[in-house]
Amino acid sequence: MISKTNQLELRSLRYFLVLVDTLHYTQAAELLFISQSALSQHIKQLEGTLGTPVFNRTNRKVTLNRAGKLLAKEAYLILQQVDQSMERWQLSLDGVLGQLKIGFVGSAMQGYLPPIIKEFSKTHPKINFYLEEFTNTEQLKGLEQDQLDIGFMRSNKVPSDISLKSVYSENFSLVLPLEHPINMTNFKNMGQLAEESFILFPNENSPMYFQQIQNLCADYGFSPNISHKSIHGPTIFKLVENGMGVAIVPNSLRDEFNYKIKFLELDGVPYKTELFAAWKKGNENPALRYFLNLI
Repeated sequence: MISKTNQLELRSLRYFLVLVDTLHYTQAAELLFISQSALSQHIKQLEGTLGTPVFNRTNRKVTLNRAGKLLAKEAYLILQQVDQSMERWQLSLDGVLGQLKIGFVGSAMQGYLPPIIKEFSKTHPKINFYLEEFTNTEQLKGLEQDQLDIGFMRSNKVPSDISLKSVYSENFSLVLPLEHPINMTNFKNMGQLAEESFILFPNENSPMYFQQIQNLCADYGFSPNISHKSIHGPTIFKLVENGMGVAIVPNSLRDEFNYKIKFLELDGVPYKTELFAAWKKGNENPALRYFLNLI
């Protein structure tokens, strides 16, 4: 039973969760910018308030016991609720009626998303946007943990509690070094690139995209020799510029001004890349409902 005179401190719960993530006092203290002894004191105080240990400690490692595992789940929910409540309070204080947290892959911000956001801002000027670029995997995690309201991703593999809607379809573009002999005049099909090295998005981050590229190459009798992987367009373009391979990206991601590369839009192939909107079922944020009506 928690003593009435020694209530839990939110700071101690936050410190506890950082230690849960690291299971290492020194690392956790560094992340929190406090001394290791101060962290130890907070954890002891927390355990004293709870009346039970939450970690198993040996000379070599720290592990969560059953009480600690149960507390971690509750502490996360408690702090999430506090943060969301304070956020709503601050927004109300500022005269804002709501906030929409949006995650997106880089190519979504190149073409599809900006005009949507602009249009929504005209009709709902008192709703603030929180926008951040994430991988498909990071977006799904953010949606599951209620850290995002909606994500724009290039994957159609989502858990059963996530709703999915295809919002945009576009061609792929082949990315080549500027001096590469293949150009729009002499390009016939992907079979001409069978001996090239390819720079692709990782399969684990974009499985749908990865499989489409595999299929595109398989149609011409080869499997792409993948030399490098990256989730960032600028990194891919720099690698291509330096002769490390060729790439295939969504057409909206093309950037012909900042790199010594060229783009060949693959408008004659049967494959297109899709952008999906994803949101958690049961999300009660009114701003999300308004946004979904628009898209």
